[in-house]
Amino acid sequence: MTQFFDALETRRPEARAEALARVLPEQIARAQRCPGYGGALDGVDPAAITDATALATLPVLRKSDLGRAQGAAAPFGGLTTRPAHGFAHVFQSPGPIYEPGGDGHDWWRMGRFLHACGVGAGDIVQNCFGYHLTPAGMIFENGARAVGAAVLPAGTGQTELQARAAHDVGVTAYAGTPDYLKVILDKAGEMGLALNITRAAVGGGALFPSLRAEYADRGIQCLQCYATADLGNIAYESAAQDGMIVDEGVIVEIVRPGTGDPVPEGEVGEVVVTTLNPDYPLIRFATGDLSAVMDGESPCGRTNMRIRGWMGRADQTTKIKGMFVRPEQVAALVARHDGIGRARVIASREGETDVMTVRIEATGGEADHYAGAVSEVLKLKGRIEIVPPGSLPNDGKVIEDARSYE
Repeated sequence: MTQFFDALETRRPEARAEALARVLPEQIARAQRCPGYGGALDGVDPAAITDATALATLPVLRKSDLGRAQGAAAPFGGLTTRPAHGFAHVFQSPGPIYEPGGDGHDWWRMGRFLHACGVGAGDIVQNCFGYHLTPAGMIFENGARAVGAAVLPAGTGQTELQARAAHDVGVTAYAGTPDYLKVILDKAGEMGLALNITRAAVGGGALFPSLRAEYADRGIQCLQCYATADLGNIAYESAAQDGMIVDEGVIVEIVRPGTGDPVPEGEVGEVVVTTLNPDYPLIRFATGDLSAVMDGESPCGRTNMRIRGWMGRADQTTKIKGMFVRPEQVAALVARHDGIGRARVIASREGETDVMTVRIEATGGEADHYAGAVSEVLKLKGRIEIVPPGSLPNDGKVIEDARSYE
């Protein structure tokens, strides 16, 4: 019999709607008091915003709006209900965009996902998300604390030490990007080290079916969540592996990209999220991700809406090796060198690993000449190919995702 994180997960639709009608107006009122909204919510009666239909009448907040607000009022753009020093952490993500972090019980709502993965008291989680500047490491650490698990704060890199620590400490669960666990497992195999990892909670990149199957063959149940640095956990898989269940602390809408208008159920559109976190009331925050609402409830017994998970980007921004690469970064790369006419970033897969290739139109020069700029501007290392001027497709794309998600 399934054990649930709390009673919220199995509420009937009527009970969930009644609760939303109480808490959503309070969240709208909090947002109205935040100067970062710049009058966007002026004239809105919070008491009238009691469900998703009413919520859809409000304007969409985009990442670019967040950046502009933070530029005018650092670090959080006047969009939080506490000052920066009132939070446990201040994070910086590429952009740069700054995010607050709290250390209260399940502040990021990641405990619900880890519980669905079967992680709890008695487990040791090897947390391979980054702890440096970006929030992913602390997001999962906070979730592990919520379910009573211990954490090995491993971060990224130093694979041999990671494998040794997993063996010596007796790690039972992994948290990190989908493909890095395979790197650790393979390294442990090379070193002759037996590992006890039986569960994996992954995010920050696509979990390809072949990789999930490989982990299952090794006796590891691997489930994925959909989370962002701004919003925390949005949706997550359960053991049923039948879509992603929307978290109880957010409202998810699927809208027609660029409009904010909800699409019919089942139609692919942009994910727009309203968080009920009282410290950071983001209202109708457009993620830039594509997904679709699924019909019915999860076979696991959780009753909230399900989405199909990540289905690509509404814009060309693409996640590679767990990091977003944005069109404006490609433009900055071109601007760094007079000799570059155009550039195109291509995301592909080799085996179970993401690969980034940067094709640069230039009249000459060696690939190594551009390596430093690529690493500095795109925040990732990748292959560099020099191609003749005019040879890149004239299709407006500067980022191409050539990975297969079938």
